[in-house]
Amino acid sequence: MTGPVVVVGDTLLDRDVEGVVNRLCPDSPVPVLDETAHVDRPGGAGLAAVFAAAQGAEVALVTALADDAGGARLATLLTAAGVQVYALPLPGATPEKIRLRARGRVLLRHDRGGSAGEPGEPAEAVLRLIAGASAVLVSDYGRGVAGQPALRAALAATAAPVVWDPHPRGPAAVPGVQLATPNESEARDLAKVAPGASRLVTASRGAQGLRERWRAGAVAVTLGGDGALLCHAGDTPLVVPAPASAEGDTCGAGDRFAAAASIALARGALVSEAVQHAVAEASAYVAGGGVAAALPPPVRTPPAVRPATGGERIGAAAAGALAAEVRAAGGTVVATGGCFDLLHAGHVATLQAARQLGDCLIVCLNSDASVAGLKGPDRPVVPQGDRSRMLAALSCVDAVTIFDEATPEAALSWLRPDVWVKGGDYATGVGDEPVLPEEELLRRWGGHTVVVPYLAGRSTTDLIAAARAGGRVPVTATPAGRVGGNRRSGAERPSTEGSR
Repeated sequence: MTGPVVVVGDTLLDRDVEGVVNRLCPDSPVPVLDETAHVDRPGGAGLAAVFAAAQGAEVALVTALADDAGGARLATLLTAAGVQVYALPLPGATPEKIRLRARGRVLLRHDRGGSAGEPGEPAEAVLRLIAGASAVLVSDYGRGVAGQPALRAALAATAAPVVWDPHPRGPAAVPGVQLATPNESEARDLAKVAPGASRLVTASRGAQGLRERWRAGAVAVTLGGDGALLCHAGDTPLVVPAPASAEGDTCGAGDRFAAAASIALARGALVSEAVQHAVAEASAYVAGGGVAAALPPPVRTPPAVRPATGGERIGAAAAGALAAEVRAAGGTVVATGGCFDLLHAGHVATLQAARQLGDCLIVCLNSDASVAGLKGPDRPVVPQGDRSRMLAALSCVDAVTIFDEATPEAALSWLRPDVWVKGGDYATGVGDEPVLPEEELLRRWGGHTVVVPYLAGRSTTDLIAAARAGGRVPVTATPAGRVGGNRRSGAERPSTEGSR
């Protein structure tokens, strides 16, 4: 493969709530589910991207994320699974599908998030990504991403093989896709096949109809546990049976099929070979326990921070709402990040300089677990609840959101700030090579990375050392006009804390 496998489509937040039922509700004859555990995972196109990444491919996901806690959670889950997230703005709320389960069986599915909003425009980096892909999977869940005009133009123009996994509420595939992968009901509804014929005849007519209407190279109709029917040359379809009959949770089997076919095409397989591989992968997926067994270990949910004065400025919901409000007014969203352990004058100088660059400043704060992983088990000195409160109390800080990973990649992928600020004395680099690790990330949505001056001689590490020694922290004066103090090498520079 010469480029990444690119997945384009709508991402949902899926949650499985496990519990036990031992009684009926006293005011209504319905069972009461006592929750014992829950697991969050990306759904829709996000699930297909996670499946592709689990197969060892470099995977980029072009999707739309809302400015809410659900969008933040999705960015965290996707990044942890090794998926590069190229997020488009999404008005409204994150779509969620919540399955209430007992003893492995679904009792009820609760959907929330409202009607689909119209996704925003993709940045140039997204269009270049599609043009340079080794394969593209369009995982349409009928919420608008597959219909975005600029994306459709890029999909029609790419030389990469395109696999289109359709949805009844979604748009038609762009002309010339190499493979479309509807299931039986989708093929029947999309091709408007009259009822009454046998299962294979109905599937064959649906595949032929869609192939002609969409000018697709091939259409594979998935048949559940019976494999797939492929229409790709002439009038005689190819039936690909499943290698073994398996019963189990089929949630995500279609996504697994489409992802496997896309990777096979990216690696040079023929369409018939890709479909055979996809049938085998989907069958093994169901037999192996479905989505619960196939996904990586779940990413834990960071504990909520509840400031004593209210949570209007702290947390993913507060940060997302602020960013959405500023963007809607045509303003500039600025973000910076770090540990901010023992808040000092160097931190404040960086934050004040950052706030002057736009219409709001959002601080991405390393959680306690993140700080400990970066700086050792004796850090942080100040817990995240107190650190977030102190930052939010500064007049130059408009919101604080906490991330649990070593880097702010997931938080930035979701927030999509216009400007990301680092504090410190960084080399400027040459040519187009990114200097800061976040610079390439910001390009995904057309953002920019800048460095602001910091006060030399202010260091959390030095403060801690001096406090333990019972001494005073020495402060090194900075010559007028100079940014920072002594130049530090990249290895010495903290990865997420701009001004230590």
